[in-house]
Amino acid sequence: MDGGVKILALVFACVLLAGFGVYAVLSSAPGKTALYTENAPEPIGPYSQAVRCGDYLFTSGQIGLDPAAGNLSGTTAGEARQAMENLRAILAEAGLDFSDVVQTRIYVTALADFDTVNAVYAEYVDEPYPARATVQVARLPKGARVEIEMIASVR
Repeated sequence: MDGGVKILALVFACVLLAGFGVYAVLSSAPGKTALYTENAPEPIGPYSQAVRCGDYLFTSGQIGLDPAAGNLSGTTAGEARQAMENLRAILAEAGLDFSDVVQTRIYVTALADFDTVNAVYAEYVDEPYPARATVQVARLPKGARVEIEMIASVR
């Protein structure tokens, strides 16, 4: 074999092996799995209550809808509490709890409600607290005042 053919053979072998390596990585990549529980409100649109992907569970935003009655409580504190209870049910369905949460996003229609929502939220989480953002938005679905979403690390 001359030098050029050896190099071509070596390049071909490397490409072939690299291709198998890429295939192995892609074929073992975690898929996503939707999660559902009757203990949280039915989605009001084309989304899942939560999706597990790899080592994380991503919850959809939960407003304070009572899963049985389908209505909002009427107060900011009540909505925040029910949103957290909805999230508790979703996490429990995945075998998790609030101690597994690594990030939270809270959306409020009035930042004046920050202290109220913060006090309710503090009833559910312990140190080390999840990373968090709280954002004021113009409107939320169903006229809600509060919406909360979470990302949890799967055990």
